[in-house]
Amino acid sequence: MGRRTISARRRSTVLATLVLAAAAIVGIALTSSYTDAAGPEAAPSPQATPYLPSIADLMIATIQPRHRRLLQAAQDKDWAFAAYEAKNLRGAFDRIGRAHPTDHDVSFPDMLTSVMEQPFSELDSAIRSKDGAGFAKAYADLTGGCNSCHQAMNHGAVAIRVPSGVSASDQDFSPAQP
Repeated sequence: MGRRTISARRRSTVLATLVLAAAAIVGIALTSSYTDAAGPEAAPSPQATPYLPSIADLMIATIQPRHRRLLQAAQDKDWAFAAYEAKNLRGAFDRIGRAHPTDHDVSFPDMLTSVMEQPFSELDSAIRSKDGAGFAKAYADLTGGCNSCHQAMNHGAVAIRVPSGVSASDQDFSPAQP
């Protein structure tokens, strides 16, 4: 009986060792086949250029939705949300200016400041005082600033408007006038 117990222990140890060895071999094989299947593009090269969205991409993804929500917040007289969106909109413009310091040999941050500083200041004041009429004027001026910048940067075909009705867009898709 003692001999049988030793033999069973030995078999368990050998079996456990074989299972661990097989698991290690399978793990190594899977890792190397994944690396081979992924190819050389799987590992980023030190020369890889990081993706930088274009100004247009950033405008569509970050500016237009905030521009629209800012107006909706004021129309709903949700002044706290309007203040939040105004801050986010200004911040998004700042980040775009940092990401794209020049466009067409023009300082993009300086261009943004020149057309946006006054409307943002007026927006902030109207929001703080919960002045719907003041907000409407400042928002129209901000929208006009967008279009002034588009004109100056040779993107006059992109016309922004004060959204009306239930439109989800603030972009005027009418053809640009020559």
